[in-house]
Amino acid sequence: MIGYVSVGLLGLLALSIPVGIVLFLLGFGIDIFFSSFPLTRGLGNMVWSSSNSATLIAIPFFVLLGEILVRSGVATRTYAALDRWVSWLPGGLVHANIATATMFSATSGSSVATAATVATVAMPQAEKLGYDPKLFSGAIAAGGTLGIMIPPSINLIVYGFLTQSSIPQLFLAGLIPGLALAVAFMAVTAIICLIRPDLGGIRRTFPFPEMLRALRDLIPILILFGMIVGSIYGGWATPTEAAAVGVAGAFVIALAFGGVSWSMLTQSLTGTVKITCMIMLIVIGASFLNFTLASAGLGRELTEFMTGLGLTPFKTILVVVVLYIVLGFFIETLSLMVVTIPIIVPLVVAQGYDVIWFGILMIVLIEMALITPPVGLNLYVVQGARKSGSLNEVMLGALPYCITMLAMAFLLIAFPSIALFLPNALQ
Repeated sequence: MIGYVSVGLLGLLALSIPVGIVLFLLGFGIDIFFSSFPLTRGLGNMVWSSSNSATLIAIPFFVLLGEILVRSGVATRTYAALDRWVSWLPGGLVHANIATATMFSATSGSSVATAATVATVAMPQAEKLGYDPKLFSGAIAAGGTLGIMIPPSINLIVYGFLTQSSIPQLFLAGLIPGLALAVAFMAVTAIICLIRPDLGGIRRTFPFPEMLRALRDLIPILILFGMIVGSIYGGWATPTEAAAVGVAGAFVIALAFGGVSWSMLTQSLTGTVKITCMIMLIVIGASFLNFTLASAGLGRELTEFMTGLGLTPFKTILVVVVLYIVLGFFIETLSLMVVTIPIIVPLVVAQGYDVIWFGILMIVLIEMALITPPVGLNLYVVQGARKSGSLNEVMLGALPYCITMLAMAFLLIAFPSIALFLPNALQ
């Protein structure tokens, strides 16, 4: 049955059928061909129970937060401010791409939204200042992946919901690896540009008073991040309530910068509805598929298969890493998560691994999927913002950062405390 499900999933995705619909079709197929019980009779209850969760209300709030910041022009101000602080490094403005992506990751919770935001703001600067298009665009695509690692992350919320694990603990666990990846991206950029200075464009410095004045455009974003995360860990708000606080804070920031208009509000709300509907269709479809898979005995079949291999816990986790890397070439990231979590997570936890730690490892591997062809969404988002050149340039530019993510995955395996230090310290 594993083979039939895998072939069916890849075949339906190859037909460009929406992912949420694919998941429902696979569930119907399993019910018809592999189950002796009429599983579709439980569809109504499954749809309701999988969507009737207070935890999932955080998703539209965080999406709306990011939409407000993007459409109100706050992104442009943030990028210009970081330009003044990091463009003296080898690589110049490429560091501003990564730093801006890091800051917006700490508010938007979405990798694609982060990459689109930074690409729209940064791309006009690349040609004007003579940057190598491969490295410049690759850094934006890689920096955007931090949106699903640094809290608040929509993907971590979905992982916590599906595994019934603590979302605040997941947010804490993702903070150090996310910031470490941002620093590693900047270090890789600096090394590349020290070896090949022609790739990094012009290194610019600004008067210190001008740098200080630029802080006024950064401080509101930092305060917003502090409001969201601080309210959660101060025990004042749940993640859902903190998301609502974040939306109010984003609106105040947009209002202070003069970016609020009827058009902006309309576009933000419309974008929120579209993205939230897409996410919820996938979550509900995956819940139904997982219900049919469990009822048809796939979980037992997979467990027996893995046990029969006689693998050690370390070899098991290596197999899982390879599996996610391969699947990441073909399946969109959120879909990859919701399809595999109910099957893979019990196997990993049974080997003695921590469910919070594995969530962070999974996110790193899924981040790689965002910048690996042929389905790397961030590659297409950045290429769409470029409006010239080829997609191959973005792929090549993202390759060093992809290798950096793989190194981070192995560091997490070798040193689990990278992810578990903050959750254990504050528990």
